[in-house]
Amino acid sequence: MRNNRLREVWANSGVVINGWLGIPSSVAAENMAQAGWDSLTCDLQHGLLDYTNALPMLQAISTTNTTPLARVPWNEPGIIMKLLDAGALGIICPMVNSRAQCEAFVGACRYPPEGYRSYGPTRALWYAGADYPHHANRSVVALAMIETREAVHELDAILGTPGLDGIYIGPSDLGLSLGCEARLDPVDPTVVETIRIVLEKARQRGLHAGLHCATTAYARQAIAWGFDMVTTGTDNVLLNQSARRAVNEMRERDA
Repeated sequence: MRNNRLREVWANSGVVINGWLGIPSSVAAENMAQAGWDSLTCDLQHGLLDYTNALPMLQAISTTNTTPLARVPWNEPGIIMKLLDAGALGIICPMVNSRAQCEAFVGACRYPPEGYRSYGPTRALWYAGADYPHHANRSVVALAMIETREAVHELDAILGTPGLDGIYIGPSDLGLSLGCEARLDPVDPTVVETIRIVLEKARQRGLHAGLHCATTAYARQAIAWGFDMVTTGTDNVLLNQSARRAVNEMRERDA
């Protein structure tokens, strides 16, 4: 079976550098994949993607060594299984607030007896290899998003879910849930302290921990805290920032 880059990096005590795709374009995905990310996540929750967009984007990512992931729109087994069958080697699931919800999520990512994923890997066989069904349970990565006060309260139970590989913190929703500002790269002490508590508890359990960041500076800080997966930018933000920078540089030249 094709190696999952996330597991390779983590096995060597490294940090996964993850990119984010919200533009519904296989060309944009292919372009991003050429940058050399460890993984790229197709965002079906807040990105502008649906399954018909995500499929060719997964194919485009697969032209490189970058591992394709997907964030599903919700904790619903149908779309989780469908994206895995399409070749995603990991799923990020939003708004996991209880042990029962986490068990439902992880179960959808695993074939029996570890879970209840329905058999029919389709493109995953072509992309990951004919032996995919024998190794998928150990290769596919399941990351539950911790992004509410409720999830923090239920954290110990969530982290104890069998088969869960790790957590992924959404700081904007977490901030809102804690009565603070919704923002990436949070500086509010309440939000930062909560993030670090979640991180510490996850690592004590031997689980991986990811954080969604807006800037490379904050991502480096997150790594220093102990995160072993960081998202450092989204395609639409990087495009906008680069375009604005080019225009501003030209206007400054003409001034």
